Amino acid sequence: MALHTDIPSRSEIERLLATRGPACASVYLPTSPLKQDIQADQTEFKNLAREAIAQLEAAGADRRSVSEVRELLDDVLEDGDFWAEQAHSLALFASPDSARAFRLPNRLTSHVEVADRFYVKPLLRSVTFPQAGFVLALAAGSVRLVEVTREGPPFTVDVPGLPSDAASAAGKASIADRAPVRRIQGSEGQKVRLRQFARKVDRALRGVLAGLELPLILAATEPMESIYRSVSTYPHLVEPAIGGSPESATEEELAVAARAVLDEVYATELSAIRDRFELRFEQDRASTDVAAVARAATQGAVDTVLVDIDEKVPGRLDEDTGAVELAGDDAASYGVIDEIARRVLLSGGRVLAVRGAEVPGGGPVAAIFRYPLSAVPAPGGLRTDR
Repeated sequence: MALHTDIPSRSEIERLLATRGPACASVYLPTSPLKQDIQADQTEFKNLAREAIAQLEAAGADRRSVSEVRELLDDVLEDGDFWAEQAHSLALFASPDSARAFRLPNRLTSHVEVADRFYVKPLLRSVTFPQAGFVLALAAGSVRLVEVTREGPPFTVDVPGLPSDAASAAGKASIADRAPVRRIQGSEGQKVRLRQFARKVDRALRGVLAGLELPLILAATEPMESIYRSVSTYPHLVEPAIGGSPESATEEELAVAARAVLDEVYATELSAIRDRFELRFEQDRASTDVAAVARAATQGAVDTVLVDIDEKVPGRLDEDTGAVELAGDDAASYGVIDEIARRVLLSGGRVLAVRGAEVPGGGPVAAIFRYPLSAVPAPGGLRTDR
C-alpha cells in the first residue's frame, strides 16, 4: 500500500495565499489509500462540495462564479483515476478559474470554508513538521532511495539513472582497482572512486527531489557518509545519519530509524525557536498578542510565527495597517491567523503550524519580530464587529 502524496512547496502555498476572488472554496477531508475506501471518500467529498456550494449561494456570490466552482468540484468528484491514488487527507482549493488538490500524509478533519480567499492554515502542518521524507541507503555495494510517509508503509523509489554500486559507477570491477591518477592507490584511491559514485548518486537524485522540501536522511557508514555530505546538492539533507550498514536493512527498519531522526530534528528545531522567542520577548521583539502580531505581519516585521493549527479566529485585517476586526464565522470573514500567516510568508518570513501546546503563551499565535515592535506605527487595537 503506497501513499500518493502531493506535498505543497512554499511557492505553491504562497500562490494559494495570494489568491483573491469572489468565490474561493477550501475543502478538507480525511481519505484512505485503500481501494475499498474509494467510494466512501468520494461520498464524503460530494457532501462537502455540496456544502461549499450552499455556503457560496447563501453568501450571495454571483451565479456564474458559483456555477464554475460547482463544475470544477464535479470534475474532481468524477475523476476515477484521481480517487484511486490517495493518501491520508485531501485538501482542495477551488475558485471560478481553477482547482488545486493536495494529497497529504497527515490526517485532517473534514472542513469547508468559503470566502474571498482560501483557508490554508490546516495545509501548513504538512510542510512545517511533515514526519515524512526520504532515506538514502548508501553503501559501496548498493544504493536505495526509500520514501518514508507519515503513517503509511515506506517504499523504494524508482530513480532513473541511479548507479547500482560504486564499482559499476566507475566502470571498474572493483573500487580497489588503480585510480585514474596512477599515484593514487589503496584507501586514497578507493575514496576517489567513492566520491565519483557519490556525485553520480547526487545527480540522479536531483530528478526526483528537485523542488521538494522534504528531509533527506542518510543511512551510511564512514567514509561513505562524509563523502556523500561533501558532494550533496540537496539543501534538506539533515543530521544525524542512520548508523550502521544499510545494505541488509529492510524498508520498515529504515523507516523506524528515520522517524526517530525526524523526531530529534523537529524537537531540536522547535526547542530552539521557543528559546529564541523567550529571548526576543525580553527585547520587545516578540509577542503573543493577535493585534500586535497582525500589525507586525502587515509591516513585514515578522521573522517567524507559530500558529495553532486547530484554532480559527474569524474576522478581517485592514489591508494597510493590519488592524484586526473580529467577526462572525461566515463567508464575509476569513481566518485572521490564516491571513497573518499569508502576510508573513509573502514578506519572506517563516510560518510554523503547530499544536496549541507548542505555541508560546498558549494562544493562537506567537511571533518573533525582525526589529522591536515599538518601531512599527500602531493602527489601534483589536476591534469586534457587532
